[in-house]
Amino acid sequence: MANLYAYTDGACSGNPGPGGWGALMQAHDGGRVVKTRELKGGEANTTNNRMELLAAIHALEALERPSEITIVTDSTYVKNGVTQWIHNWKKNGWRTAARKPVKNDELWKRLDEAQARHDVTWKWVKGHAGHEENERADELARAGMEPFKP
Repeated sequence: MANLYAYTDGACSGNPGPGGWGALMQAHDGGRVVKTRELKGGEANTTNNRMELLAAIHALEALERPSEITIVTDSTYVKNGVTQWIHNWKKNGWRTAARKPVKNDELWKRLDEAQARHDVTWKWVKGHAGHEENERADELARAGMEPFKP
């Protein structure tokens, strides 16, 4: 059985400003890539954090059946949010520890729903540090942003 990976990234020109998200989806078998799929998109007026979230959401929503997948992100916001903070946010009615509304709660809810049907492992990598797949996800995110730039 192949191991699935999604390398995700978001980009923004200004924050807020035009933004894009990208996801490099790969199936690995025996240590080699056997299938690749690239996803990208963007919005005219958004933030980098929203684009980081949408990259992970679209990667999970692209899976046609429940799967085991490793999502690799360079966003500590996404990784910590989905693996640590989200549990208390849900328990507290989508409020932070300071009782303020969670920013981007509609995307966090969508991510929570998208990951619920899968067995997801979350990994963080340092961005812009020569990680080949992360660099490709960044290229996809920038390409997704292009139609929205003035």
